Amino acid sequence: MLQQLNDLDRELFLYLNNLGSARWDTFWLLVTDKWTAIPIYALLLFLIFKKFGIKGMLITAVLVAVLITATDQLANLFKHAFERPRPCRQEGVMEYSRYIAERCGRFGYFSAHASNSTGVAVFLGIIFRRYHSRLIWLLLLWALVVSYSRIYLGVHYPGDILTGMFIGAVLGYLAALFHRYLMPRFRVPVS
Repeated sequence: MLQQLNDLDRELFLYLNNLGSARWDTFWLLVTDKWTAIPIYALLLFLIFKKFGIKGMLITAVLVAVLITATDQLANLFKHAFERPRPCRQEGVMEYSRYIAERCGRFGYFSAHASNSTGVAVFLGIIFRRYHSRLIWLLLLWALVVSYSRIYLGVHYPGDILTGMFIGAVLGYLAALFHRYLMPRFRVPVS
């Protein structure tokens, strides 16, 4: 059963990865670059400030930082526990895939990019659900695009992405619950 899942994961990776073309490579490299998201983060920070004020913005920013740290470190823990080679290092896969990332780490299970972006999307989508009801869908679309970029670049299997997105969603949801608990204790109205 596990071998069948690995085979399916490999086949799906090769199919999705080979859909790429040189004309789109720069775009996907930009999507996956953490610095490209700065305008998105700046807009989100402004929305957080507008909704919660300075104290609420600081609390929310700290929770986002803790969330990203948690997903990152959990991904590292999983990578070293499972030691699943990335597609760009896997014999029988790397010869048939397009690898365009700047570097290829040793292990890939699970994707920290997918976990981080999904965790932040779920967290912010939940805390804004009453005021910006469509924001969660835009953030989840952004997380999905960031996650897919990892397959396009040749550094993660779809299973790495799905696991990362699931773990990010769970941690994002838990962070939103903690946010709801914290805000009244710091006298920040959340309505």
